Amino acid sequence: MALDTVPQPELGQIEGMGGADLVVGLLDAEHKGDAGAACGMVHEAIGRLSTAVRAVVVSNNSTGNPAPTGQPAAGDSQSSSVLYYSLPEPKAAGTPFERLMDAYQVVFAVGGRLGARACCVIRSEPRTLTPQWIWRLVQPVLEMGFDLVAPRYTRLKMEGLLNRSILSPLSRALYGERVQNPMGPDFGLSGKLLDRILGENALKRQGFPIHPVASMVSTTVGGGLQICESSLGTRVQPPTNWADVSSLLAQVLGPVFLDVESNAPSWQRIRGSRPVPGFGALEPASAEGGGVDVSRMLESFQLGTQTLQDVWGLVLPPGTIIELRKLSRLPAEQFRMTDDLWASIVYDFVLGHRLRTISRDHLLRSMTPIYLGWIASYAIELETAGPQDVEIRLEQLSAAYEDRKPYLLSRWRWPDRFNP
Repeated sequence: MALDTVPQPELGQIEGMGGADLVVGLLDAEHKGDAGAACGMVHEAIGRLSTAVRAVVVSNNSTGNPAPTGQPAAGDSQSSSVLYYSLPEPKAAGTPFERLMDAYQVVFAVGGRLGARACCVIRSEPRTLTPQWIWRLVQPVLEMGFDLVAPRYTRLKMEGLLNRSILSPLSRALYGERVQNPMGPDFGLSGKLLDRILGENALKRQGFPIHPVASMVSTTVGGGLQICESSLGTRVQPPTNWADVSSLLAQVLGPVFLDVESNAPSWQRIRGSRPVPGFGALEPASAEGGGVDVSRMLESFQLGTQTLQDVWGLVLPPGTIIELRKLSRLPAEQFRMTDDLWASIVYDFVLGHRLRTISRDHLLRSMTPIYLGWIASYAIELETAGPQDVEIRLEQLSAAYEDRKPYLLSRWRWPDRFNP
């Protein structure tokens, strides 16, 4: 939902707000947020900044538009103020994931229209949100000159596995910045980064679908802008729907792999990686809770090696197929998917997605049994691991992605040399 699709009355309301220093987007998945409480939290957060800020809250909750809160007192033009705007009801068309990306686009477009110096988007559940979260995402932008503030969360050992196994290490290897959560979903952005996102979206409308979250880190790096992370603490996440993992992979990895293709000239020049500045206490992953049914995941992996070899053979080298077959015959206690094998498989699927060897949606869904095999291996290996062991293990995985990047480079530049 681009800004030009917002009805004229609402568009006029946005333009009537005049300029703003900060736009805060609160994207509540269930549309049950308390608008007044949200504005109050934003006002408390910006009250901790060293200078007065005029903020506009853009929300998709369904409780209606409250009166503006935190307006400057009479004769006190230096006070911070908060105005509120409610997004129109989302269209029924598209998946929830697609509608969420539309909402991000509108928040960014509102920020651009108002000439905001900073933009903050919160996608986490309202019960998680605190003024501290908002402050930690906007203060590095408004007072320290950073362009992207990515979140760090305290997570259980078995949470955020798609991010840990693919999104974070892939982003790190390609773009050279060690960002824990490259797809947020909570971010702080500078006006410079906002302008670049909006400008690149306009250029890419014809060639690549627009997906601002998938391209957040690549756009920042490509523009020579500055990234940092802020620790936000525990993020409440809905439980994973293990019965529909294939849809999750297709929805999330599709835009990510398109972004890899779009930014190939940039990431091919990058070598190694570096840590980004961090703010707040960096809490390691918790080793508690979050168990998974390893036996069912291994059954899915074994079934995949029997039924999907024709599909996998279109993107995976023969040696990788042989390794997967060997793994499928191992008992659970011996099952281990090595980091080099997993990183190479991800890179093979990135290339297969680029070359359109088969339907992209079918390709990504076919990755499901291998992904479940990786989760099973991870769960078995770290069953009794402590928090520091988890961090060490994830660092080893990220290093493997970096070590295998030359493999992706060679296949990307000379795909014809490989013929499964």
